[in-house]
Amino acid sequence: MELTLESQGYLEALYRAYLEDPFSLPEEWRRYFSALTLEDGRRERPAPSVSVAEAVDLGFLLKVERLVQAYRELGHLAAQIDPLGQERPRPKALTLEAHGLSSQDLPRPLPPFFGAPTLGALLERLQATYLGPIGFEVAHVEPEEREWLLARIEAPWERPPQEVRRRMLEALMQASLFEAFLQRKYLGAKTFSAEGLESLIPLLKEAVVEAARHGVKEVVLGMAHRGRLNVLAHVAGKPFERIFREFEEIFPEGYAGDVKYHLGFSSDQETPYGKVHVSLNFNPSHLEFVNPVTLGRLRAKQDRFGDRERRRGLAILVHGDSAFIGEGIVQETLNLSQLPGYRVGGTLHVVANNQLGFTTLPSEYTSCRYPTDIAKMVGAPIFHVNAEAVDALWFALRLALEYRSRFGKDVVLDLVGYRRRGHNETDEPTFTQPTMYALIAKKPEPWKAYAERLQAEGVVREEELKALEGAYLERLESEFARVKAEPGPVVPHGLSGLWQGYVGGPDHLVPEVETGVPKEVLRNLLVRLATVPEGFQVHPKLKRFLEARLEMVEEKRPLDWATAEALAFATLAAEGHRVRLTGQDALRGTFTQRHAALYDYRTGEKYIPLAHLAEGQAPVEIHNSPLSEAGVLGFEYGYSLDYPEGLILWEAQFGDFANVAQVYIDQFLASAEAKWGRLSGLVLLLPHGLEGQGPEHSSARLERFLQLGAKDNLQVAYPTTPAQFFHLLRRQVKRSIRKPLVVMTPKSLLRHPEVVSGLEELAQGRFQKVIPERVKGARKVLLTSGKVYYELLAKRRELGAEDVAILRLELLYPFPEAELQEALSPYPKKVPVVYVQEEPINQGAWWYLSARFCGEIFGHPLSVVARPESPSPAVGSSKVHRLEQEALLEEAFK
Repeated sequence: MELTLESQGYLEALYRAYLEDPFSLPEEWRRYFSALTLEDGRRERPAPSVSVAEAVDLGFLLKVERLVQAYRELGHLAAQIDPLGQERPRPKALTLEAHGLSSQDLPRPLPPFFGAPTLGALLERLQATYLGPIGFEVAHVEPEEREWLLARIEAPWERPPQEVRRRMLEALMQASLFEAFLQRKYLGAKTFSAEGLESLIPLLKEAVVEAARHGVKEVVLGMAHRGRLNVLAHVAGKPFERIFREFEEIFPEGYAGDVKYHLGFSSDQETPYGKVHVSLNFNPSHLEFVNPVTLGRLRAKQDRFGDRERRRGLAILVHGDSAFIGEGIVQETLNLSQLPGYRVGGTLHVVANNQLGFTTLPSEYTSCRYPTDIAKMVGAPIFHVNAEAVDALWFALRLALEYRSRFGKDVVLDLVGYRRRGHNETDEPTFTQPTMYALIAKKPEPWKAYAERLQAEGVVREEELKALEGAYLERLESEFARVKAEPGPVVPHGLSGLWQGYVGGPDHLVPEVETGVPKEVLRNLLVRLATVPEGFQVHPKLKRFLEARLEMVEEKRPLDWATAEALAFATLAAEGHRVRLTGQDALRGTFTQRHAALYDYRTGEKYIPLAHLAEGQAPVEIHNSPLSEAGVLGFEYGYSLDYPEGLILWEAQFGDFANVAQVYIDQFLASAEAKWGRLSGLVLLLPHGLEGQGPEHSSARLERFLQLGAKDNLQVAYPTTPAQFFHLLRRQVKRSIRKPLVVMTPKSLLRHPEVVSGLEELAQGRFQKVIPERVKGARKVLLTSGKVYYELLAKRRELGAEDVAILRLELLYPFPEAELQEALSPYPKKVPVVYVQEEPINQGAWWYLSARFCGEIFGHPLSVVARPESPSPAVGSSKVHRLEQEALLEEAFK
């Protein structure tokens, strides 16, 4: 209870009741009032004429309350959380004098709501609670949640049961012995040791157990390098033999692989509360970028099992201290935590706090008091824990997961330790932190200190410890000897579980599929897409939008781009394939074209026709994302890893903005299959095309995706008709191969009168990689992709240049050589082929094509028409743009 002005009335009523009948009050209140000392020093029952103000010094109680609040808010600043014992000055606000109190007040009695009989007893309790091995930061938490936390923090702490302490000791011992074993057997190899933070292993192992106690069946972990091999071995369950083979670095031919401390693993772990599937994500050196990937994976797992309350799974993110505050992706990930399209029921953040970033001290890498201050933006409780206080660590973990389970929100455990070695095992840390490493050199192995404590308390015997240590070392030696005796390559894990039936590898080995849908099915779905509930008032300007779709049903009007997309989504959902699209303004569409959600014009109520197609349909989710590219793309990539049978899409507001998410494109989408053997069918929709909107609203950087294309790792398409887009999206799901698909989508073409398709085109056929054109007696062939095709078409009509053929290259990677060769086959070899692109010549697809064909394409002379080279994707003037575009078109028909 907090003391306020209202407390005076409460105390008055209690005191009057005490005067009338002491036994009408609980015993603690009787003791308090009977212990009050009157001014003359006598302890006796006050006379009825004595007022509560005379009997109770409210000013004193208010001072005590301010002292309590100071400990609650500032106690963490003086808590003993640094295992190196470096001085942490105590704030003046934690002294009695700062609140007008003194040591003479220590014997004075306190009301029961303070939880202690005297000020002295209260001060002892506050110091034990707030100045011990855990620094609690909860002042920024929502009031209801803060009250709940304080009640548990200030109650007597639950001590770990003996079996838990033995389990944590064994895990701590194994973590230490494992690091020493690697150092001894692989001298000089980089392992990014957990030494100095060995308690990370018992913490994570117990987190799995505690999660299971709360009903969790899936734990998904994301972390960077520090301690990763240890976590792989002891938390994710990766066999020692496999880890040792990776140190031998024998890989199969054609397998690019990755360094061992980037790899992931998954397995089932038994706990006292049932089996839990634990997955540790693969990740690159880009530190915190694995965070939203982890959350996306968990969200997909939850959705698969219909876990709307988000209780079935738990995401644990292990951060570095300097990375947690330094990498902007952390803020993006935190911001996703409570958004409807991205919520996972709360994440457990564990900061593996070395108090050092490579060679950089906290005073050099953060402007905040703690690197965890960033988590306050979402009101997450933060517990700073001394990494060597194992029992306190268990209490903090238990409290954190209870909070997460109750409130469904993020919580942070700041595990404060140190880094025994340099940034890697060959680095010399005393060059830059000599005094810190002088302290570290004196530190004993944490497991031995904990073992001595448990031995003293009779929890474990010395002979038991020796037996555990011997058995573990024997197991390591046995696995190591097997690897040395039977050297062999590290074989990537085959696809299993959800991924059975899906393949990677060369695109041409997987047959094409028919993606057409019967007309009657398309008509029925179009009707559903144009129908709203009875009484729902559509925005006046959108009535025509729905009426137009009904005209498409009767084939009085051709289909536009947005309708073909909606039908692709609808047909897949009706066939049982989940559809998930997110992006900035994805519901309406950046260009006011999609209108996937309709809003009642009077009430604002939202209605999504795609979610009301038929009984038993698969879910269709379309979410407006926050103003974030990197975090959201990472999330959707993670989602795609656990939903191979769905159509998972991310749309950039403009294709240019994919720049901000380039880490995910380079480090995950383009290379995950080669590095980690992981497949993804994620689709990127990137509006692209030069239309005079300036440098940042023109180019999705097609050239970058084509440069990344190698060994059939990606698909890059630039479709020009609604039917092509419809078949392309369905093809992505209906084929058994899974590769990321990058689509250059239109802007101005969304309403172009010629960019239309008939129902028949959706009902028949499949995606055409090349759209041919046969022109008898052609003097040249223009080869092009995307929007500029329609401008070339119009220019040909204007000039009457009917002796020029225009072929469309709809799939740019993997390059459709056979299809293009066939499309060019009607033309004699002397007929030149000119590739026409609107992008500057150093951008777009030209360099990709010229490197592939070197001036000749299937016997035809090959040249290019493009804008002059430029460091910028486009000019900033719409007038200059039009002049450039006209010159480009003129040049193409010369």
